[in-house]
Amino acid sequence: MAYELIAAVDLGSNSFRLQVGRIVATQVYPLDGLKESVRLAAGLTADKRLDAAAQQRGIDALSRFAERLRGFDPGAVRAVATNTLRVAKNAEAFLEKAEAALGFPIEVIAGREEARLIYLGVAHTLAKPQSRQFVVDIGGGSTEFIIGQNIDPIRLESLYMGCVSFSLRFFPDGQVDKRSFKEAELAARRELQTIVHAFREAGWDEAIGSSGTAKAIVDLLEMNGWSDHGLTREGLEKLRNELIRVGNIARLKLEGLRADRIPVLPGGLAIMSAIFKEFGLERMAFSEGALRLGVLYDQLGRYHHDDLRDATVNRFMQRYDVDRRQAARVAHTALGLLNQLVPASCEAGHPDAQFLIWAARLHEVGISVAHSSYHKHSAYILGNADMPGFSRRDQARLSRLVLAHRGKLERAQPLRGEAPEWTLIFCLRIAVLLRRSRDDQPLPQRAAGFTRNGFELSLGAEGLNLLPLTTAALEDEAQQWAGIGGELRILRSA
Repeated sequence: MAYELIAAVDLGSNSFRLQVGRIVATQVYPLDGLKESVRLAAGLTADKRLDAAAQQRGIDALSRFAERLRGFDPGAVRAVATNTLRVAKNAEAFLEKAEAALGFPIEVIAGREEARLIYLGVAHTLAKPQSRQFVVDIGGGSTEFIIGQNIDPIRLESLYMGCVSFSLRFFPDGQVDKRSFKEAELAARRELQTIVHAFREAGWDEAIGSSGTAKAIVDLLEMNGWSDHGLTREGLEKLRNELIRVGNIARLKLEGLRADRIPVLPGGLAIMSAIFKEFGLERMAFSEGALRLGVLYDQLGRYHHDDLRDATVNRFMQRYDVDRRQAARVAHTALGLLNQLVPASCEAGHPDAQFLIWAARLHEVGISVAHSSYHKHSAYILGNADMPGFSRRDQARLSRLVLAHRGKLERAQPLRGEAPEWTLIFCLRIAVLLRRSRDDQPLPQRAAGFTRNGFELSLGAEGLNLLPLTTAALEDEAQQWAGIGGELRILRSA
């Protein structure tokens, strides 16, 4: 479906943001946006659980966003959550309430996927995208680093340090002195040392900062005469000295200092200072492009059938030396069954059809580890690898489908009876079973349907009589479904 308006929601560790954009050909023109200072990361307890106050701040913000998004088609809105909801142990419970408040699904994205989307947003704001860029995005709970050229990232990293977490850890109650600032800076430099060599080796032409911390610092430097343009090493030093001089962030009086940035400025500044020192930077430009703009452009790519997830699946098939002909056989057979069961899946871009095809193409990646129990290896790889374009929820779904494509069905029990998932599992299992000979011999005529408690599969008797192994396997498969309280009825048609 083509949309004129699309929206991105960014559930950051410091702020929640909503961006609405208008699609014109292959460009997205931002129309309006909303920002709520939620400081979600400040609500993380010592045992990594979101406290009630932080959760409520988040729910309230999303409820306000929901009013602006009223009338938007579900396919026109994409909401992503970052570091705090990657680490919070009770993230799932919060997300359930958050999705109800927003009215749209929320994806928790991995750190490198966040970095990729940030770069996509920044790249679409660059005057010279053909030069090599080093992009830094200091968020509330994590900092992303990217080297890219044009719209293609070359290196992606995400480190677990952010302006909220560092401000709470090193500058409690807003107190700032030489010792605390030095400790924060050293902590950041230790984290950075794990990636500095590889990034310096890759090289860059220009350093660019994006998002709230970089924006807050560049405003302070330029408006107070400490920099003529962008962030500079000298300007950062002057801002640091001023913070130490006043002793407490609450006493800082500078042009351009926004109230919502005051509590998190010391941590963000310490991280930025460490980045300048470890990477040997003298100057950094600022870009208005950020995660939410990258999400909008990623949506646009999917609408134009340039879905990065397809490219990722192809790369995984190549990396793990997947038998492409067998994967294609299984995908074709599984999709045929799904089309019979769910006619709407015949439509281009149907999400269940997409996931079924991806699962069929990737179900044998684990053979590269070991043939024995390869489905478990496949599921582990898909659940834990960096897969550009896929959210954590996407990967978890792929992993579940692939784990359940053979063997004991009881492994799929955590799905809690969700009908779409069971339907995809049925289609994939039957396709793998029918294509076990791994050749292009024609299959018996088949028709799939739903029963009151499961599925029925009607197969041409003439063709099935020639396949005794398949017949026996189908009988075993019926027992598997009966074992979890479901049903698979095998019928022989004339």
